[in-house]
Amino acid sequence: MLNIYLIRHGETAWNADNNRYCGRTDIPLTEKGLKQAELLRRQLGSVKWDGVFSSPLQRAFTTAQIASGATVIKDDRLIEADFGMWEGKTKEEFIAENAQLWTNWMNDPANSRAGGTGETGAEIVQRVDDFFQQLQKQYSTGNFLVAAHNGVNRLFLSHKLGMPLGNYRRFFMENATASMFTLEPDGTFVLRHLNSKF
Repeated sequence: MLNIYLIRHGETAWNADNNRYCGRTDIPLTEKGLKQAELLRRQLGSVKWDGVFSSPLQRAFTTAQIASGATVIKDDRLIEADFGMWEGKTKEEFIAENAQLWTNWMNDPANSRAGGTGETGAEIVQRVDDFFQQLQKQYSTGNFLVAAHNGVNRLFLSHKLGMPLGNYRRFFMENATASMFTLEPDGTFVLRHLNSKF
């Protein structure tokens, strides 16, 4: 059985700025974000890691390094969603520009493109699920830390719980918190902790 600690990165300046959509923009953690990652390290300090993986973006990679104290392997499949024309804007700003794009996304994120030109929810889920399927082929047991992002984490969890992807915004995931789930050899997924500070 695999024990997966799926974490969201620590705070960035765009998180602090009314949750400005940060998608693929590669910005660092704030001082608060660095402290959050250190707190997460103390919370997870009793876990012996068999592997640590991260989105290639520095906010996730740095969080993983600090939280694990171990070597971190970057994987492009864990990168945040491509938010298209929403990138760098707050929800209020991009809804004022084109409310229909947001309506389309909220009604059917699986098949709608984020920001009109970004990824669909189904594309995001497919790449993240592919990462975990490969992890299961490589390892039968162990503890793994996986550092990613708010959007991809919530969409993936919605998918694995059998929920419509449109429900992903019903999860709240704070910066530098962990959601822990297990993967059985037969693929059974069990969510054991959500948005937790252990």
